[in-house]
Amino acid sequence: MMGHRIRRTAQAAAIAISLVFVFAVAALAEEAAPKRAGQFDFYVLALSWSPSYCENARQRAPNRKPTLQCSGRPFAFVVHGLWPQYTQGFPSYCQVPAPRVEAKLVSAMLDLMPSRRLVYHEWNRHGTCSGLTAQGYFDTLRKARAAVTIPADYRDPAEPLSVSPADVAAAFIKANPGLSAAAVAVACNKTRLTEVRLCLGKDLSFHDCAAIARGTCKRDKIVMPAV
Repeated sequence: MMGHRIRRTAQAAAIAISLVFVFAVAALAEEAAPKRAGQFDFYVLALSWSPSYCENARQRAPNRKPTLQCSGRPFAFVVHGLWPQYTQGFPSYCQVPAPRVEAKLVSAMLDLMPSRRLVYHEWNRHGTCSGLTAQGYFDTLRKARAAVTIPADYRDPAEPLSVSPADVAAAFIKANPGLSAAAVAVACNKTRLTEVRLCLGKDLSFHDCAAIARGTCKRDKIVMPAV
């Protein structure tokens, strides 16, 4: 009996050592894999409805000091990010650590992305996968934003709006020739519109993206808080 136990213990130890070796090899292989920076199919431009973000932030932490985005100048749609995408899925954190972003460049982006933390985060997670320098990535982000027209009703509403996701998508399609229903998605939480996501090719023309479009909000009605 004792001999059997020793053999079983030795076998278990051998299996454990083998598993450690396999995991170590897999980890090394992952580290050695080539980076995918610049290897993607299209972009998603995510436009966040700032009043919803600020109301959500106030509800989560009513006593916290408001952020730059939620104090001072009122914002309507702001840029959440410009995300390189595959037809299925997306790359992220393609360079760790990410190349440094100059403080001057961060400050220059605050008119579109009113959060220094967001600017750094978007570069680290998404920008490093664009194959561009930080300056090139944020220049491209600015051009992508300029390529999209915000529907007139959503530029500066003084009163809350009750809309359906289909209403919002249709308004963007009407305001942007060449944009189709297969290239836009409307995101929401339980009650509010949170984001509109538009797919753009590498040349920043509108690009159909079925997987993104299928993720649109399914609620009948949502609120767009006033600016």
